[in-house]
Amino acid sequence: MKRHHLLQLFLFTTIVFLSYTFLQNTYTKVDIDVMKNIEVTKIDKSDSLYQEIVKKAKEYETKPQNATIDKVWKKMPGLSGLQVNIEKSYLNMKKKNKFDEKLIVYNNIRPEISLKDLPASPIFRGHPDKNMVTFLINVSWGEEHIPDMLKTLKKHKVKATFFIDGAWAEKNVELVKMIKEEGHEIGSHGYNHPNMSRLSNEEIRNQLTKTNNILKSIVDEKPMYFAPPAGNYTDSVVKVADELEMETILWTVDTIDWQNPTKQALLNRVLTKVEPGTMILMHPKEVTKDALDELILKIKDKNYKIGTVGKLLDEER
Repeated sequence: MKRHHLLQLFLFTTIVFLSYTFLQNTYTKVDIDVMKNIEVTKIDKSDSLYQEIVKKAKEYETKPQNATIDKVWKKMPGLSGLQVNIEKSYLNMKKKNKFDEKLIVYNNIRPEISLKDLPASPIFRGHPDKNMVTFLINVSWGEEHIPDMLKTLKKHKVKATFFIDGAWAEKNVELVKMIKEEGHEIGSHGYNHPNMSRLSNEEIRNQLTKTNNILKSIVDEKPMYFAPPAGNYTDSVVKVADELEMETILWTVDTIDWQNPTKQALLNRVLTKVEPGTMILMHPKEVTKDALDELILKIKDKNYKIGTVGKLLDEER
């Protein structure tokens, strides 16, 4: 009987000891983690690391650039400046307790003059210091190639801007919805592909308003950008679009896919001319569908991002 009691007492003591040890270790670990957290969230302006960041900050900062009207490229977007966030950079670097430029945190500083502050003018390209290009896909025909183009864009996680003709949209509602659902930007290409430069102001307004209403009824969003068919425009076209709160978009590089070039000719034409801010015009043609995969890969090999017109024209770096 005594042996039995002694065994129970031993087991009880062992369990209590192990439980205490476990709780003590757990508490100690949590306590250490908390102390670490406190250590890296405290700002010490007298710290030599903090002072070093303050001293070096100007070396890494850039001034914002205002949007402007260029003699050649017409309306040009601005570009935000970069200012070192001293405190956040300090907290990042304090974990290693040494200066590391890769751990610098920046604030974007918006320019004083933006695109919306400028008078009506067409846009042919993005800012030359922004490492991004965009695909302008003008759609008035070629619906048979759009699903494959969308698959290729999705494969490479690329978003483009599709400028859609209103008359085409009425006949291809599901394709317009598909383009939108894939996350692409939708702009206006006017209604029934007219030569906009030969239209009266009233006819221009009707073209834009009619297409805007059609596209809004399909995707529940009014287009912000307008690409005149065949690039035909006048000051009146641009001004009417501006009155409707739309930017007129042209292009920097034309794939000339409408001339049915070979795949290699299309690739060479674009890749020899592409640079930061380039707007690349294309259509849903068979040669474009076939070249798109390689075109994306080679543009990315040049370390350019590919985004929508909206992303390219945004002032953020």
